[in-house]
Amino acid sequence: MDEIGRGTSTFDGLSLAWATARRLADHIGCFTLFSTHYFELTDLPNQCPNMINVHLGAQEHNDGIIFMHTVREGPASQSFGLQVARLAGLPSTVISAAREKLIELEHSSQSQPLSARPAIQAELFQPDASDPLKEALEQLDPNTMTPIEALVALSQLKSKLVP
Repeated sequence: MDEIGRGTSTFDGLSLAWATARRLADHIGCFTLFSTHYFELTDLPNQCPNMINVHLGAQEHNDGIIFMHTVREGPASQSFGLQVARLAGLPSTVISAAREKLIELEHSSQSQPLSARPAIQAELFQPDASDPLKEALEQLDPNTMTPIEALVALSQLKSKLVP
């Protein structure tokens, strides 16, 4: 499967690719080669023991790319988007402008304090952190509570939501 979710917004595409990969692994169980540019999906083998990451070897050379035609374990360590764009025939003026914008974006991202940066996309798919409200709800059994006990419990839970 190649670039599932590519033609939509980043979060929509990433969500579709993630859900597709999980469905294939968890429910269908078929062997699938899943090609994607969503680096965030490389965490899936940590959640699904029947998944692995591999990538095709490549090397940069003189502002270009040389494909090594080898399969290597683990996720790719970098993107070669600009080099591939050059191979695809994009004009050098576009490649140069893209390189400048890439440097600007990378610099901007690194110079912002973590609290000012947008949420990392991978956080969408990490296991939920401890949630005291959820834990409190899981401990309640409404089938064994009187109506007044249920109202008291609901009031206590609601108070946890209000700062």
